[in-house]
Amino acid sequence: GTRTWVTKPHSPLWPCPAEETPRFLAVAAGELIGHTDRISGFAFCHCPGQGSLCASSSDDGSIKIWDSGTLSPVLEYSLHQNAISALHWSPLVKDLIVSGDEKGVIVCYWHNRSDSQQFFPEPRTVFCLTCSPHHENLVAIGYKDGMVVIIDISRKREVVHRLRGHEDEIHCLAWCPVPGEERLPAWQDELQEEGKIPNGELIQDTATKKGCYLASGKINTHKVWNSVMTLRLPPTKRRGGAVDPAVKERIWLTVHWPAARPTEIVSSGFGGELLLWNLTQPGKRKWTLLGSSEGQNHSRIVFNLSSVKNQDRELLFSISMDRDVKCWDLSTLDCSWTMPSLGGFVYSLAFSPVDTGCLAIGVGDSMIRVWNTLSMNNIYDVKTFWQSIKSKVTALSWHPTKEGSLAFGTDDGKVGIFDTLNSSAKNKAPQISSTYHKKTVYTLAWGPATPPLITGDEQPSVTLYSCAGEGIVFQHNPWKLNGEANDINKVIRDTNSIKHKLPARTEISWKPDGKLLALGNEDGSIEIFQAPNLKLLCTIQQHHKLINAIRWHHDHGSQPELSYLIASGSVNATIYVHNLKNVVENSSGNPLMITEPFRTLAGHTAKITSLSWSPHHEGRLVSACYDGTAQVWDVMKEEPLCNYRGHQGRLLSVQWSPVDSDCVYTGADDFSVHKWHISKQDHTRPPQGKKSIELEKKRSIQPKVKAKKKKKPVGKSPGKQDANDAMNGDDSMKEMLLEENGVSDHEEEKEFQEAELADKVSVTGNNQIILVQCFPDCSALTLDASLKKRKPRSILPFSTLMDHRTKEELYQDCLRLAACLKTKDNNEDVSPDLKDCIHLGLFTDRDSLHKMIDMEGKHHLENGHAELFQQLMLWKGDMKGVLQAAAERGELTDQLVAMSPMVGYQAWVWTVEAFAKQLCFQEQYVKAASHLLSIHKVYEAIELLKVNNYYRLEAIVMAKARLRPEDPVLKDLYTSWAALLEKDGHYSMAAKCYLGASSPYDAVKVLSKKGDVTSLKTAAELALVSGEEELSATLSLRCAQDLLLSRNWVGAQEVLQQHKTLFGQRLVFCLNEVLCRCLSERNPCERKSPVPPCYHSWELNREASFFDMVTEVWQNVLGMDTTEQATCAQEQLRRIEHPPSTINTHPKQVLFHISHDLALAALSCHLGMWDEAVKSILGAVTRSFDAGNFTLMQEICTIILPKGCDDLRDKLDSTNAQSMDACRSLEGFVAYRLLYDLWWNPPRDSLGLQKAVLGPCETQNDSRTDSVDLVDRQSKLKGCQVLLSEEMAALQNTQRDIAEVQETLAEMIRQHQQQRNNLQENTNGNTQGSNLEQSSQTELDKPCSDSNQVNCNDEAKQPVTLPELTKQLLKAKQKLAEFPDNLKVFPFPDVLECCLVLLHLGSQCPPELQEEALALLRKQGSAAVYKKAGRSFLT
Repeated sequence: GTRTWVTKPHSPLWPCPAEETPRFLAVAAGELIGHTDRISGFAFCHCPGQGSLCASSSDDGSIKIWDSGTLSPVLEYSLHQNAISALHWSPLVKDLIVSGDEKGVIVCYWHNRSDSQQFFPEPRTVFCLTCSPHHENLVAIGYKDGMVVIIDISRKREVVHRLRGHEDEIHCLAWCPVPGEERLPAWQDELQEEGKIPNGELIQDTATKKGCYLASGKINTHKVWNSVMTLRLPPTKRRGGAVDPAVKERIWLTVHWPAARPTEIVSSGFGGELLLWNLTQPGKRKWTLLGSSEGQNHSRIVFNLSSVKNQDRELLFSISMDRDVKCWDLSTLDCSWTMPSLGGFVYSLAFSPVDTGCLAIGVGDSMIRVWNTLSMNNIYDVKTFWQSIKSKVTALSWHPTKEGSLAFGTDDGKVGIFDTLNSSAKNKAPQISSTYHKKTVYTLAWGPATPPLITGDEQPSVTLYSCAGEGIVFQHNPWKLNGEANDINKVIRDTNSIKHKLPARTEISWKPDGKLLALGNEDGSIEIFQAPNLKLLCTIQQHHKLINAIRWHHDHGSQPELSYLIASGSVNATIYVHNLKNVVENSSGNPLMITEPFRTLAGHTAKITSLSWSPHHEGRLVSACYDGTAQVWDVMKEEPLCNYRGHQGRLLSVQWSPVDSDCVYTGADDFSVHKWHISKQDHTRPPQGKKSIELEKKRSIQPKVKAKKKKKPVGKSPGKQDANDAMNGDDSMKEMLLEENGVSDHEEEKEFQEAELADKVSVTGNNQIILVQCFPDCSALTLDASLKKRKPRSILPFSTLMDHRTKEELYQDCLRLAACLKTKDNNEDVSPDLKDCIHLGLFTDRDSLHKMIDMEGKHHLENGHAELFQQLMLWKGDMKGVLQAAAERGELTDQLVAMSPMVGYQAWVWTVEAFAKQLCFQEQYVKAASHLLSIHKVYEAIELLKVNNYYRLEAIVMAKARLRPEDPVLKDLYTSWAALLEKDGHYSMAAKCYLGASSPYDAVKVLSKKGDVTSLKTAAELALVSGEEELSATLSLRCAQDLLLSRNWVGAQEVLQQHKTLFGQRLVFCLNEVLCRCLSERNPCERKSPVPPCYHSWELNREASFFDMVTEVWQNVLGMDTTEQATCAQEQLRRIEHPPSTINTHPKQVLFHISHDLALAALSCHLGMWDEAVKSILGAVTRSFDAGNFTLMQEICTIILPKGCDDLRDKLDSTNAQSMDACRSLEGFVAYRLLYDLWWNPPRDSLGLQKAVLGPCETQNDSRTDSVDLVDRQSKLKGCQVLLSEEMAALQNTQRDIAEVQETLAEMIRQHQQQRNNLQENTNGNTQGSNLEQSSQTELDKPCSDSNQVNCNDEAKQPVTLPELTKQLLKAKQKLAEFPDNLKVFPFPDVLECCLVLLHLGSQCPPELQEEALALLRKQGSAAVYKKAGRSFLT
């Protein structure tokens, strides 16, 4: 946004009494921030009670209303569609704001009621407008083409008058402050004498019937409207080298009608003068010049005038392009006071050694101020010098003895000398050295002459030395600045016989007595040379970064040895002071290297920009720093004394006052110079980071100015260091020429004219509004800034410069050219005659023209304008060298590549390849590949894109379009990209790449990686399409299993039905669906799931058995019509083996595996293979039992075998022992289920029966509440006789013994391994090994006392050793081997557990069954757990 500086009224703009020194200062009290583009207008509200309200307009089309008291916006509106060019607040209607834009639209806005009205009187650019102070509905508008229109806003689109008389833009309009003036006699007489008829009509007010007058200003005339009167500006002497009036675009005129003077008008002139016009005076001369003395007038054109009535005096304020604000007393027409301002960074400060108190200030607004700080009459006694500078003033230096001789250096490398003492100095241009630096001038210093100036007669006693950004120091002869300056590096090389490359110079400082020269270098070194031949005495290698400042101690103190102190500051924020007394007095033949400082001054946190020794003290130094502060040091004590923090920016320069030992002057990038006193500061040392951080924050929030669109092309401005550089700056550049407040400080006059100023307000080009108020008794220079506009750079600058020499030299060129052409007619070589006039090659032969072009091109290259050099070489036709040079520097462009074919085919190919390499370094790989394509390097272009991961729309498109389909490069691209996509998880795109590479198998694999249902289904279909049937079947089965987990049997069947090889799985899924439906019907409460099931609408035969019901569905729905289909499905399912279930197996997976077993059983029953059927049913029952789901086992037994196993046993082959064993085992599990069912569901009349205390922990099934009588229950319990198998109980006891021994062994091994690891951590060397061996022997033989404590906590166990355990294990295995093998094949319920359940049934159990169970428990229940559980029955 933009920012506006605001002050509150404090005191009248009035100088102090005569006996006091009048002092004024512009003090900013706040900022108004909000606009996003350049501010184009500003106006205060002059209605009573609303003096704090103001309005501003911007190029972005918005208008903001502010409260200057609270510094806050009141409201904003954007009714314009174009850039606003004029703004005014009605003096009569307190809430009316009138604005006009570049397209001619006038907007009236009443902010109190948020109402608006638009007018479009003329389709022309509005240049200015003003509301009438007498008629609230009249508005006068001035246009760019010279027309003045007066509209009545109360009548829609009503134009009251169109006033013509001007031919160019209207700069200013002013209404007469008093209404009702009659036509003046002087006007009438003049009109009659000239014989003219008034062409302006009387403007009537409907209420008063009195006329009012309007004054308008343009390029060279002013008109007073009512009766037309033309006031032509007099041909006054142009002050300050003012611009020729013929250059209209550089001229600005303004007019003002003072409130208390209805018969007088004040206007500006061509050269900054102000004229008072008396409208009643007869005759042609009606003007009086303001300012009785020479120094009172402005030196450049005036932009704005404003008057204020103060007591009995009327004061006039003016602001000019010379950046001075002047206050005039209209009663005496004299200037009461002048307040200068600065429009750029303060790069340099210098006090004159001759004229005490005269301070020169070098500013970035291309002007020098010379401030007489000791003036008794005016604290702002400032002279301004701007002639011929045209760039930022970066260095200043006063002549040591000649009064008024001021040397200056600029941003563009210019060095010159001003004579500031001459009374006509302000009109006289400075002497400019003919030798320019290539870059910014860093430092200027006056010093004694060195070779070659010390030879010859009448040489100057002191010469001027300049150091600039290219690292060269020039010695200028002040008597002959038009002569060539000398590079002192040549003298240094010759004197010291130096062969190596000299470092780039960044700072120069002569010792005050002129005997020693110090040069600071870019690498951080400082070299000390002895005059006059510049013999190298020593090198100070203390700093390691670029040297910014070097200062010698003064030599007029009481301690002469201190004059050898030299202070230096660099980018690394530390100041070093060295004492060179011993080095100078004991100098030997070889130069010394100094690496230890005499004193170190540390505390700053950013780079040092300037240093200054106190002329009043010994060993006292002040430093300026980028951390925003200035620091005073006691060098001998290395002690900080005072720190000044008053600036709002980074400090760039500092000078100790030569007259006041307590006063220091500093300049900064906040557009100001501060005078401050050491004794009044609160801080003693620099801030440690905080000030720097705050400074950077302030700079970072500074709004950036959007570049205004120009209709004419503008040349490029020279590159500048970014304003947001790091606080420590660039190590390789001593560049302080920053872009100032977002805009450049070097402006053209035309750009400055675009700033409108009104009512003590300066509207600046950098989006700032600065409200100025005067306060007494303070000293500072205020700030200002403006935009700049540069002309396009000439392509032949040297020739153009030669054509602007004196008239005599141009005439001599004509004579020389004629002589050369005459020689050419005689067939003689003309080139030698033009060696001194190369610019005349334009008018002679081609060889001379080529020489001129070569010289101009060299000039462009030296100044960094390669594009102009290339353009010249194109005109010359010598492009080969240009292309090679540009390729070596990495500066090839599209334009150069486009022009390269004119050199030849090979040169074009070489240029394109070089440009492609350059683009690769710039990471523009796609563009580089396109250029390689242009020279038919298709494979190289594709490889370039592939290496840099440009696959999709670049490499593959290119390869597909340019290569054969069977080219392996294309397949490689697809697979490489697919691998990259697969790595990043973009599986669908990777699958497309594999398909494009004709690798469907890889596409299927990558699609299935995600593993969700959609991916698997798509992958299966893709595999099927691609002919990968086996892979498709595998993926379809995975997809169906995932669908089964989500209870979607319909989707699972749809996926499986595509594959014949999965017919068996379809049967399994069908059985699973029927089984789940049966289970959910039997237990509706226990089968709830968050996912609703998706069943088929099959009709089930509930009357038939489960297997018959399932087989019927298989036949009717799935088409299992033949025995061959059933046999094939059985073979498919037999090949699939599922792992045994555990208590950790997911219930849905357990149910699916059970469905697989039952499907095999159903197929076996259908095929009459009952032996296989019983094994499959047993497998399903034991799988549910192993999974710990006793309820599921009960349900399966109930559903599959509702009447028990008798029917199944009858169908078995009694000769098949294995089938009979399986049937016995199945009968055992059925009886086991029945046993628990009877125990958990006691008869209603036996409530006193005991409940089970031992058994599975499954949920009790409360759904079975059928009551049976005791006889029926006992008959059922007799069916459990099969469970009481003594042989099976002995086998299970033996298996339990083996398991216990194995568990004990595992625990012993675990404990031993743990102790072994502990020993390894705590021992080392041989001791470790021996301890391990002993530990191994002892621990293995150590009895185990903890192994059985889990099972027998209440019994004391004797420790068991490893041999004993081994013996027990061997004995148990031998006993196990004695049992028949048929008992070990199939599982069987725990016999002893069944005995306990029967005993717990009590009276429900038949007595003989109880006795058998008790006997079996006594005989086989030796295990601790059974002893404990059966204790109540055995005692």
